[in-house]
Amino acid sequence: MRLYTHPACLRHDPGASHAERPSRLSAVTDALRGAFPQLPWEEAPRASRGQLLRVHDDALLALVLDTPVTEPTPLDPDTLLGPDSAEAALHAAGAGIAAIDAVMGGSTRRAFCAIRPPGHHATGSVAMGFCLFNNIAVAAAHACERHGLARVAVVDFDVHHGNGTQAIFESDPRVMYLSSHQMPLYPDTGHVHERGLGNVLNAPLQPGSGGEAFRNAWRERLLPALAGFRPQLVLVSAGFDGHRLDPLAQLELEADDFAWLTAELGAVADRHADGRIVSMLEGGYDLDALRECSVAHVRALIGHGG
Repeated sequence: MRLYTHPACLRHDPGASHAERPSRLSAVTDALRGAFPQLPWEEAPRASRGQLLRVHDDALLALVLDTPVTEPTPLDPDTLLGPDSAEAALHAAGAGIAAIDAVMGGSTRRAFCAIRPPGHHATGSVAMGFCLFNNIAVAAAHACERHGLARVAVVDFDVHHGNGTQAIFESDPRVMYLSSHQMPLYPDTGHVHERGLGNVLNAPLQPGSGGEAFRNAWRERLLPALAGFRPQLVLVSAGFDGHRLDPLAQLELEADDFAWLTAELGAVADRHADGRIVSMLEGGYDLDALRECSVAHVRALIGHGG
């Protein structure tokens, strides 16, 4: 099991009152260092422009990387670019690439990337929903292109639907996208009828849903589809904003629910992917919940072959 982060990810500053604040990442890394002092931490490298261009267009790269800013500048009402945001985004995307190389090279079977800004709302051409680059999509494309994988699964349990990840891969049969998320809720995508080439599967949850509804959605619909895909690699968009304490949504999940799903994903990865899982932090905006859930998630990864 390896953990990836970079100090630059703390310097992305969307403004003092913004929910996606640097203390989110400090809460996660401090909790993981305290709970697992034996685990090695790796410094995430920068993603290259070529690696980003696998899923993003030139205009988005120019906007994020080449725009001179001296204070937080809005790209949309929720997504801001600060003086150090480009560097943070490069390292956030680079963490997944480094983790993919590590698990594919056999030096570890499991990795968790404690990074920000998050990524799963960013489309090929638009930064949105707190996200600049789509970190998990960059990682999935790297796995397909650099390592020649034909079946990569992206599992997304963030409370918000990963519209960007779905849009990037809905016409790519090498990547399966599976998501549970609250509906209605931003970004108002992720309906059951959205299937892509048959490689997209969404399980919307009503506001107020708790662990039973969450587990049933995965047990009855999403996990069987994942197993049927026989993924060679499992990637996880690990958003913990479905926790009952989170201020931006209305699900009623507990840390044990995330641990349960992580263990189930580990079992699928053990059967089909030689145990390979790379998980990347997405949402989660209550600091206490972030601490508890990230520790539960990593503990479950370790418990199943980490």
